[in-house]
Amino acid sequence: MTKAISNEALDIIFRQARSHNGWKSSEISDEQLQALYDLMKMGPTSANASPARIVFLKSNEAKEKLKPSMDAANVEKVMSAPVVAIIAMDMQFYDLLPKLFPHDDARSWYAGKDEKILETAFRNSSLQGAYFIIAARCVGLDCGPMSGFNTEKLEQTFFPDGRFKANFVCAIGEGENSKLFPRLPRLEFNEACQII
Repeated sequence: MTKAISNEALDIIFRQARSHNGWKSSEISDEQLQALYDLMKMGPTSANASPARIVFLKSNEAKEKLKPSMDAANVEKVMSAPVVAIIAMDMQFYDLLPKLFPHDDARSWYAGKDEKILETAFRNSSLQGAYFIIAARCVGLDCGPMSGFNTEKLEQTFFPDGRFKANFVCAIGEGENSKLFPRLPRLEFNEACQII
């Protein structure tokens, strides 16, 4: 793969993309969610572990279940969004490694090793969460990722058996540009990077 993507694509994915706080009432189809996932799943993870699990909340009833877990500043963001995704991590992701990484006994690298499980699940579900945002933008959806929620309440509501742990929440839909804040600054290359 040597061909760079177009400037228009770079604008959509990064340069003009924003984290949205408000939403238009446009609907999101199940097919769009499937297309989003089918792109996201192709991003690399350690040993192809793919620990992210996503719960898409489309109905008002589902979002009402989420509402008590959200910080006050984020309630309207999730309640007005067409869809809210809970990006979670499967703490038993290693059970699927015989399928996902069949050429080695990768399951044995993790099973019974709680610290390594947590580190791998968190790092790689976070990576997959970033892929989720990029994939959403690629299929024409805006994103409003957030971490302002009560993790314990959310997990009691949606993951009571303890297998999945919440990483972050991401509202998706067609963003309402009038509710955007001015874009915040970013670090320059020499502030964030070294070439050694």
